[in-house]
Amino acid sequence: MSTAPLFARDTTAARLLDMPPARFRTLVNQGALPAPCHVAGEKRWDVEELQSVMRGVKLRPTEGLDL
Repeated sequence: MSTAPLFARDTTAARLLDMPPARFRTLVNQGALPAPCHVAGEKRWDVEELQSVMRGVKLRPTEGLDL
């Protein structure tokens, strides 16, 4: 049985969005994607939050930036 992560590293989050990790980090730095939270001292992205932003259910951290 496979389980999907609740929180993901930048490389995993980028793969979930089908983009290179460098592009993912650029979009995070520009505010087009949510910033990471810190879990046990590690940067992790909330997968559900990323999905909500990408589906237009939740506003992007910075409006006006195209993905």
